[in-house]
Amino acid sequence: MLAPLLLYRGHTDSIFALDWSPAGNMLASGGRDRSVQVWQADSGANVCVYHGHTGPLLSVAWSPDGKLLASGDTSGEVHIWRARDGVPLQVYRGHKRWVRGLAWSPDGQLIASGGDFGDSTVQLWQPDTGQHLLTYTALYRVFAVDWSPDGQRLAACAFSGGVHSWEARTGDRVYKYQGHTGPVYTLGWSPAGSLASAGKDGQVQIWQEQNPNPSLVYQGHTQAVKTLHWSPDGTSIASGGDDTILRIWQASTGADADTYAGHSTWIRTLSWSPDGRSLASASGHVVHVCTLG
Repeated sequence: MLAPLLLYRGHTDSIFALDWSPAGNMLASGGRDRSVQVWQADSGANVCVYHGHTGPLLSVAWSPDGKLLASGDTSGEVHIWRARDGVPLQVYRGHKRWVRGLAWSPDGQLIASGGDFGDSTVQLWQPDTGQHLLTYTALYRVFAVDWSPDGQRLAACAFSGGVHSWEARTGDRVYKYQGHTGPVYTLGWSPAGSLASAGKDGQVQIWQEQNPNPSLVYQGHTQAVKTLHWSPDGTSIASGGDDTILRIWQASTGADADTYAGHSTWIRTLSWSPDGRSLASASGHVVHVCTLG
């Protein structure tokens, strides 16, 4: 069973979002206290705090080159910050409310953002100018959004229970997946192009586009799964949610490879370090960092 290496304390209220910097030396978090906080990954030292949001934060994401950080909140705004010092560079106001999903394209040229309660759109836009390019409207209450590894497609999941994928630059739908029995709260594309999704039914499902049935179903969580993340090499998946247990699964078999039971309340977000050696997860106002193997 995993044990915590570090606990990061600095937020004054619940943390809803985590993301590791591409270089692996920093970790960003955002939450109900309306701040983005950047941490030194190996020590837990608080490096910088970004202020400017008017609503609680629901999403954070580093640009692929590590120079910028994006964050979305319940007011519908997405802020772009210069990562090294928190200087605000851009505010995107295309959403009406609740930006819960946020993802940079692999080349760093575009951002996809997904709106939950009161919005229900996925919007594609340019981070340097804030220019809106496309809106996808076929989902109700979007919880997560992710780019395919080649940057050609987007996938998003929703309260309505489905997962959609579509051509990123045209909005033409490629596939609709309905394998879960309730709302789908989280998803992610593997480096090799498989999709993982999880939700209220407590299952993590692995599937391929064009196949109506999952290739694997991971069962072990006893309540809703709210967050998942593939390991950088695609061999493992981490997941967490309402049962407070962080689970690591062997991707190819669904075997339960490891667990972490150090959280006292439900796990809202997690992120795998780029070198695959550490996992960060958050519940309440504390970030837990565990070292693997």
